[in-house]
Amino acid sequence: MKKKIAFICIHNSCRSQIAEALGRHLRGEDYDFYSAGTETKPQINRDAVRLIKELYGIDMDSVQYSKTFDRIPDPDVVISMGCDVGCPYIGRDFDDNWGLPDPTGKDERDFLEVIKQIEENVKNLTY
Repeated sequence: MKKKIAFICIHNSCRSQIAEALGRHLRGEDYDFYSAGTETKPQINRDAVRLIKELYGIDMDSVQYSKTFDRIPDPDVVISMGCDVGCPYIGRDFDDNWGLPDPTGKDERDFLEVIKQIEENVKNLTY
């Protein structure tokens, strides 16, 4: 049985959604991937959706949505995307913290840097 990995941010609208999409795309045969937050947004960050579609051909809007931690299966591994906008409390410790800055509201270059770092981190998962 594959391990379940959850990526967590406060709003589950950008970094954690990117990680879920890239996890499924790049390592879906190795792990089951989820993303969640302690709060939600009405939709996934539009810049993230656009760039992930352009770069990887993934339509995040078709399979992903903003959800809270209690709406996903109990994960084996929980990864915080970074606490620069506040560290979410989910009732357990994080197994890792990727320490990524939130690119929301920044320019495309910032988004691309975060996306590339998430891609590398996903490729290097060893749980």
